Amino acid sequence: MNCPPENVFAVLADGWLYPSWVVGASRMRAVDATWPEAGSAIHHSVGVWPALIDDSTSALEWDPPRHALFKARGWPVGEAHVAVDVKARGNGCMVRITEDATAGPGRFVPLFLRDSAIRMRNVETLRRLAFLAEGGAGKVPQVPGTTTMSKSKKADTAQRIPNLPDHSATLGK
Repeated sequence: MNCPPENVFAVLADGWLYPSWVVGASRMRAVDATWPEAGSAIHHSVGVWPALIDDSTSALEWDPPRHALFKARGWPVGEAHVAVDVKARGNGCMVRITEDATAGPGRFVPLFLRDSAIRMRNVETLRRLAFLAEGGAGKVPQVPGTTTMSKSKKADTAQRIPNLPDHSATLGK
């Protein structure tokens, strides 16, 4: 990718961006406040509306800007471990996604069929991740005069506006 590894991890760290780069993810429902620390989760839906499945992905390992390991769930299909490994290369980086089914009916699909489907899906996933990382998504711009909303103000605003996502908590011109 034509960006530093930190840009890739900025996208991974913003759980609200998940459906923008993960093929099959349709929408975000919630992101744990501690995402992407190990043990935290994002809550998403997969599929095409109205046939959506609500499930989650949890972080198992988080070592920016080099490595992340996630457990993606999409029941009734099953679960998969997804590793994202990033290495700096000149002015950019190389990103490798390794994925395989770990639970559910998906793991009983013959390996050669599973590999083909996963490879095609992850080529597009990497393309989408590159668009976001190269474009600087996942970063909060440092604009002079910008302030961050306090926790008490954020809580007050969230009470008045239900389901206000955390990423909307930056104010400024």
